Amino acid sequence: MSGHVALIGAGPGDPELLTLRAVRLLDTADVVVHDALVGAGVLALAPVTAELIDVGKRPGRPTPQELINALLVHLARQGKRVVRLKGGDPFVFGRGGEEALALDLADVSYEVIPGVTSAFAAPAAAGIPVTHRNVSGAVTIVTGHRHAGAQPLDWKSLAKVRGTIVVLMGVANRSMIADELIAGGLATDTPVAAVRLGTTERQDVVRCRLDQLAGTRVESPAVIVIGTVAALELATWSPTVALVAADGSMTS
Repeated sequence: MSGHVALIGAGPGDPELLTLRAVRLLDTADVVVHDALVGAGVLALAPVTAELIDVGKRPGRPTPQELINALLVHLARQGKRVVRLKGGDPFVFGRGGEEALALDLADVSYEVIPGVTSAFAAPAAAGIPVTHRNVSGAVTIVTGHRHAGAQPLDWKSLAKVRGTIVVLMGVANRSMIADELIAGGLATDTPVAAVRLGTTERQDVVRCRLDQLAGTRVESPAVIVIGTVAALELATWSPTVALVAADGSMTS
């Protein structure tokens, strides 16, 4: 029997930010293999008959990527319709590329469904445009966490790239990140915003200067925005805002 795997980006948190294709595939899944950051609202869209498998990587209890790869291949070879739910977009620091390569090598049918990445959605939910005319004409997305043995990022050089810096998975290393960026020439008073659990009911935004980042209380999971735009606070996200349906009626 030959099954199929859909590598789906679950978006930043709010279920309404899933793509229509993601919802359709999730509705027909036999098995849902999901990350820790995929919320209950998204998982609730799976059929009650679907098996849910949590393979989230948590501090002190990581799930080896090789095991996840093998699980996807095993389930597909059983003829299952498998949904692999990954927070944000599967190809933005989500290891979706590694899983796609493993499925390719195993000759397993699969597809990739893009998701709304938290790198853009979390700042937007806090009223921060990552690019803004005459303020920031570029944005750099970078991971604040590197696995053991990986070549460290050159933060000093990154400081010289004009525009906005968006750091994912950088809370634990925020002191080092701030020190390196300042050493690279970024001004100490550069605005910083840390958006925790963006687009959810528990969204929280902390703002400070770059030289205050190390001493500012920031909790994971959070997206850290560094640059002039981080001082902006435009319309903010409300997950309970009323929507106008196609027939003109109001929904919530």
